[in-house]
Amino acid sequence: MKVIICGAGQVGWQIARHLSGERNDVTVVDNNPDLVRRATDTLDVQGISGFASYPDVLERAGAVDADMIIAATHSDEVNMVTCQVAHSVFGIPRKIARLRSQSYLTAIYSDLYRRDHLPIDVVISPEREVAEAALQRLASPSAFDTERFLGGRAQLLGITIDEDCPVVNTPLRQLSELFSTLRVVVVGVRREGTLFAPDPGDQLFVGDECYVFAVNEDVPRTMEVFGKVSQKQERVVIIGGGNVGLAVARALEQRVDRVRAKVIEKSRKRAERAADVLERTIVLNGDGLDSGLLAEANISRADAVLCVTDDDKTNMLAAVRAKTEGCPMAIALVNDPTLTPMMGALGIDAYINPRATTVSSILRHIRHGRVRGVYSIGDAEAEMIEAEVLSTSPIAGQRVRDIDFPEGVLVGGILKGDKVIKPQSDTRVSEGDVIVIFSMAADVPEVERLLQVSIDFF
Repeated sequence: MKVIICGAGQVGWQIARHLSGERNDVTVVDNNPDLVRRATDTLDVQGISGFASYPDVLERAGAVDADMIIAATHSDEVNMVTCQVAHSVFGIPRKIARLRSQSYLTAIYSDLYRRDHLPIDVVISPEREVAEAALQRLASPSAFDTERFLGGRAQLLGITIDEDCPVVNTPLRQLSELFSTLRVVVVGVRREGTLFAPDPGDQLFVGDECYVFAVNEDVPRTMEVFGKVSQKQERVVIIGGGNVGLAVARALEQRVDRVRAKVIEKSRKRAERAADVLERTIVLNGDGLDSGLLAEANISRADAVLCVTDDDKTNMLAAVRAKTEGCPMAIALVNDPTLTPMMGALGIDAYINPRATTVSSILRHIRHGRVRGVYSIGDAEAEMIEAEVLSTSPIAGQRVRDIDFPEGVLVGGILKGDKVIKPQSDTRVSEGDVIVIFSMAADVPEVERLLQVSIDFF
């Protein structure tokens, strides 16, 4: 498939990495020649330097016979015009745009994106995706990473193995025998910086970061088994009152089980805007690194602090400061993936990677077939793929033990009807089942073949 990706920043580069690795014809467009050069030097892609919204630039990128265009530049307006040009001049069938401004995303203006107006097939909002990720982190405070699957019936949880973990040094096979009724599968383990799909004989060691797939009802017990204490979040301090912080505060206000939140925002203009929009949330104007202001926000009595300013280092320092002031749980928004290994050493409990959430959202919309969800893990090292099993799939009608999965692939769960089951070796995969699979990045093409799924346009 021929794909044009406009914008060679972090998100554009990662999408190009995914798609080019799956043998698609990918062209990257950016007005920054250095970013284009980075993409062409590190990936199997073509590069065009120029403004993505210019018809002549898109023509040089191969828009005449392109199947899809993904507009992910830093400008909403450029992304919108790019999709319009792609539709009106070149007739590109599928158009995806990343839009940040909340005004463009208001539901009452949704008609704007109809084909006879501004033809965008899929609109991706990074701020909304990140806000949802932040709420999921708050809902599972003992996990460093979370994502929902199977219509919210199951979750992927990132759990760090500590010294007091009851199952440390226990082979996974034995773990399954000890807790046979627990619908939980350890699908991935990161050890000393390397992520892999574990074998039944592998043990869990102190310092391992485990990715665990669990049915919702079994999540509390799962956290206990892994030595984590679940605590209800009743008081939350949000540092950063921009689009993400505001979206999180709004969502917390709308909850039935009320969560008392306070927002700290350095910009007076943003703080005033947040105060006008929020009804029950206290908004403080000042620096989230100021210990006096944190004391005014009662940080020592808060259950969690969520640091979501637009600066990675500020978020990390604010999280560390809040922890030293007595807050038991700190979550930081971090764009730069090279900073994430520092989280544990700094005592930061969980982080949110906006790039990973945006990439996952875009992948979810461009995979063809019956793929319902995709979640990118780490630095695009692996994916969790949720897909409906088609009648044409080689795995339909087979038992799990008979399916020729690559070594880097594990089945996390299967939805049969309205019941989520833990896959056993003799579990038969049937047409119409919804299956959730952990796959190392190199094995994704083989997983798609087994699911009879390909990246395509609708």
